Amino acid sequence: MQLEKVYEPQRFEPHWAQYWIERGYFHAPSEPDPAKPIFCLVIPPPNVTGSLHIGHMLEHTEIDVTVRWHRMKGDQTLWLPGTDHAGIATQMVVERHLRESQNITRHDLGREEFERRVWQWKDQYGNTILQQMQRIGDSCDWSRNRFTLDEGLSRAVREAFVRLHRNGFIYRGAYMVNWCPSCSTALSDLEVVHEETQGNLWHIRYPVAGHPGRHLTVATTRPETMLGDTGVAIHPSDERYLDLHGAEVDLPLTGRRIPVVCDEVADPEFGTGAVKLTPAHDPNDFEAGKRQNLPHVAVIGKDGKMTAEAGAAYAGLDRFEARKMVLADLDAQGLLAATTPHTLPVSKCQRCKTVVEPLVSEQWFCRMRTLADNAIQAVEDGRTVFVPENWSKTYFEWMRNIRDWCISRQLWWGHRIPAWHCADCGEITVSREDPAACAHCSSANIRQDSDVLDTWFSSGLWPFSTLGWPDPTPEMEAYYPNSLLITGFDILFFWVARMMMLGLEMTGKVPFRTVYIHGLVRDAERQKMSKTKGNTIDPLIVTEQYGTDAVRFALLRGAAPGTDIVLSEERMVSSRAFANKIWNAARFIFLQMEKLGVERLSLNSAPAPAETLEDQWIYHRLNETTARIHKAQENYRYHEVVDLLYGFFWDEFCDWYVELKKLRINTAATPEAAHAHLDHLLRVFETALRLLHPVMPFLTEELWQRLVEKAENTAESICLAAFPQAGQTTIAALQGELAATSFDILKEIVVISRASRSDNQIDPKLRLSAWIETDDEIVLALLRDESKTIEHLTNCTFAVNPSGLLRKAGARMETKRFAITLDLPDLILETRKARLIKEIAELEKVISRSHAQLNSGKFIERAPLGVVVQMKEKLADYEAQLSKSRTALDELS
Repeated sequence: MQLEKVYEPQRFEPHWAQYWIERGYFHAPSEPDPAKPIFCLVIPPPNVTGSLHIGHMLEHTEIDVTVRWHRMKGDQTLWLPGTDHAGIATQMVVERHLRESQNITRHDLGREEFERRVWQWKDQYGNTILQQMQRIGDSCDWSRNRFTLDEGLSRAVREAFVRLHRNGFIYRGAYMVNWCPSCSTALSDLEVVHEETQGNLWHIRYPVAGHPGRHLTVATTRPETMLGDTGVAIHPSDERYLDLHGAEVDLPLTGRRIPVVCDEVADPEFGTGAVKLTPAHDPNDFEAGKRQNLPHVAVIGKDGKMTAEAGAAYAGLDRFEARKMVLADLDAQGLLAATTPHTLPVSKCQRCKTVVEPLVSEQWFCRMRTLADNAIQAVEDGRTVFVPENWSKTYFEWMRNIRDWCISRQLWWGHRIPAWHCADCGEITVSREDPAACAHCSSANIRQDSDVLDTWFSSGLWPFSTLGWPDPTPEMEAYYPNSLLITGFDILFFWVARMMMLGLEMTGKVPFRTVYIHGLVRDAERQKMSKTKGNTIDPLIVTEQYGTDAVRFALLRGAAPGTDIVLSEERMVSSRAFANKIWNAARFIFLQMEKLGVERLSLNSAPAPAETLEDQWIYHRLNETTARIHKAQENYRYHEVVDLLYGFFWDEFCDWYVELKKLRINTAATPEAAHAHLDHLLRVFETALRLLHPVMPFLTEELWQRLVEKAENTAESICLAAFPQAGQTTIAALQGELAATSFDILKEIVVISRASRSDNQIDPKLRLSAWIETDDEIVLALLRDESKTIEHLTNCTFAVNPSGLLRKAGARMETKRFAITLDLPDLILETRKARLIKEIAELEKVISRSHAQLNSGKFIERAPLGVVVQMKEKLADYEAQLSKSRTALDELS
């Protein structure tokens, strides 16, 4: 039964993590009992390339606490794990590996061999994050682990694509897209970040054809794109240019002539009112070009270099090198009118930070308006609820301004688009199965589209594809819609919104009932963590240093809904100290069991009646704490859960209840009485461990396994034991309230007596006499029934002195119900008096000086207002202290 003296979680945490998985404790039934509550939650699938970071640790802790609580409540619980194939990220990692290890590219290998190499890499390295999740105790049903490219999910992806295509949502066409020259693929709007950058606005003169000496001046932040201009726009009502309607301008450096067109893209109030149009390289110009039927001249290629269309002088140059040359050439020809500083948002690839190039490209798109409207309606009518509620406003804003989604990516790793192009008739066949011939002309001369789907397409199907959809599986019937989704705000649009839209379209149901959005983990200074700042915290390092339970507890202490979480070393140290406090309490408890010959606590035997004050009080507090924890869990107030646990264990169980039980057991008149006291101590401890388990699963499992007797009706693991329910203990409500009041008074007597002893620097071992003045019936009953207990805890002998009688001299302290006076030894009494007399004299001098200054007109005129206010505040403090010291001196006299 003996516990090691030092709490060393590294000794037992890996064992229990493996034990839970091997025993299958987290397995959810395939066909759950419909009469029992069901709780289901899917993991936000981390990238297969990833490693656990502190954001994962927070998210997984909140999920795990929720899941363990539901499981212990008796709900049929499924937490489904898995990973995402992470198209761009994984392909980049493997390409880098090939380049560094073998100096080859994917093109050297060919598509089939490259895909085989990625699968090989995934099998070798891709399970790292799953192993880390298991190590920190994630209570997932590991038998259901899924991967977004596994056979079942790939089938679901094809089914969804075909349905969307046949229902008119998916289409293909040449449109303006965000192109990353480094990743060599199109990006959705959400995969582009916009960084405010200090740049320039260059003003360029375009000579008007047939009007010698006349120019139209346009302004641009990207002068290299002027080589692809196919028109200049003016507003039709701009009086400055009425004579140029239908005119042409000479495009500098190119020898081309382009039209002046009337279009509302030009704002007469901005700049010169003339706008260059480059339909191949700007989204607004692309739309204007469609309206004006302007041609596309692509002068920048997918590799970020200038094309032959840019002219021989610039072809092959990097786009930014070309910019310098274009500006130099314009300046040389006298066509660079001005250069002005300008702050602009530069679009960059979210992943590699390369400046994105707007290009017209043949891509696959998904029409979003109808899908988004359905998803908006589902939140408006309460089928899905956001917590905190304010995130619904952000969701609505984005959904109401949604654009069509570019779903194709020019990658090799991912779900290849199930569309086949016919070389003979030019039509496209979209099919669930690989076709042998064109569906339009029956030609066998077909090839599959080379693009893959955006990673978020398959992720958007995650809540139901993982349950067997499109087949009507028992799991789909039981666990969909999911009960809850816990995720970060950074993927609200990437993932949550798309799951809403695709879930409703594919199944007719919302994917989850509630979405809880957690905050960011920040450092001790509330700074956002980043590698560049050097303030990141590696969860694998700190869990090894402080223990997984302590890190979980530290994260949850700041996890209030709608707020970011501050994680500091100090918070982790104090959380480990909390775990150590429980460990030491357990060491004492097991020592008492050994002394009394009790091997383990039997949960099958009936508890004895709670007769002592401390038993009645602790059961009452246990009931109250349990009820409040349930309420906090239901409302995702994780910070309240840990605050309640901390307060109960540290301030009540360890500091008071264990202390009193030590006294009771040591002074028990008979062995039977000692056993009765121990039995209550064990039962309270066991119940408290079950309360704590969802938050600190490893510590509680280690102690519970040592504490509880294995029996037929006892759970094999604390994770399967019933979560405590308020009112389960035998204490009556009225009895509990009275016990709580009496025990609070007992604590107050003890705390005041100890504080007075400390203030007067009296040795704790010195026995003192004391008087309690009171007429309060509850206090009088407590003093009658618990006098020996109070005397033991205070090392004082108390006499009752009814209120209103002549007061005794000594160190006196008052409360609403009673006053306590300690009889001080003569030497201490005189020393205390002398110290107070000196203190009073010094305070009187300071107060006198302060009054003099504040009554001086010159001082008030010259001193800053802040100094005067501060002096008045200090004076008030001095006067309060003087009053307190005078009262203390009076009590000693």
